[in-house]
Amino acid sequence: MSIHRAALSGVVCAAALVSAASAAEPTVYQVKPSEADPAVAQFDEPNLIFRPREAGARTPLVLFLSGTGGRPAGGRVLLETVAAQGYPAISLAYNDVPAVVQVCPRDPDPACSSDFRRMRVFGDGPSKAVSNSRAESIQARLAALLVKLEKDHPGEGWGGYLKGGAPDWSRIVVSGLSQGAGMAAWIARQTPVARVVLFSSPWDFTAPGPKLAPWIDGPGATPPDRWYAAYNSRENTAALLAESYRRLGVPADHIRVFSRDLPPDAKADGPNPYHPIGIRDEHYADDWRFLYGKPD
Repeated sequence: MSIHRAALSGVVCAAALVSAASAAEPTVYQVKPSEADPAVAQFDEPNLIFRPREAGARTPLVLFLSGTGGRPAGGRVLLETVAAQGYPAISLAYNDVPAVVQVCPRDPDPACSSDFRRMRVFGDGPSKAVSNSRAESIQARLAALLVKLEKDHPGEGWGGYLKGGAPDWSRIVVSGLSQGAGMAAWIARQTPVARVVLFSSPWDFTAPGPKLAPWIDGPGATPPDRWYAAYNSRENTAALLAESYRRLGVPADHIRVFSRDLPPDAKADGPNPYHPIGIRDEHYADDWRFLYGKPD
């Protein structure tokens, strides 16, 4: 082969590799909740959406909910890995302040945290601790976003995750960090979901405490084999999380206990620095792949 032909061959191979890498990258969208539904007036940080190029028509959707005071973009590294597994994924903005554990431990009503979460998820129920409109609820926000994505990007299958105008939870992997993981667990106890992935929550407790809230007992509507969870052995509530996962019925071999030191560039400030690191440190990417699995 001549030098010219060899060089040309190398250029073609390099171009093919670039093209293949580009094809493998998911499409990324950002949509503010108020753009999907003008009735949303607060917690309006842009939702972060990933759609793999080769997502199948029956592939489940991953929903990720951030922790208290978090933003959808905070889950980006994790969801890039999830999208590479083949999942469409949405990191959803929702009403995440105050936290359940900032309010309900002071309330002697053992139903406080469940009622709190119902209000945030469905926008109804008897909660005296928190209030939001139905439009502000997690369910309504997700439904409105899916409607907008279906309208703006026809042919990508977003409408397939709706049923009767509401999210079809049976086709959705619910997941989250901290307060968001508690929302995911509460949803999975109310209705069957495709899979549950919990990072460092729930640990709702009632006074006198810490005594885990009654709603945590048992997996509820979603079978135990669909539950997966993780926490860090050095976070402040590690023992309570281990007990919570046991009470929820998460199989022991579906739980990952993280134990790496904080990355050199991680901020070690705050009273519980190991609490959020499980979705931020890329060294846990193999654990993320295990927890979410590959789409069926």
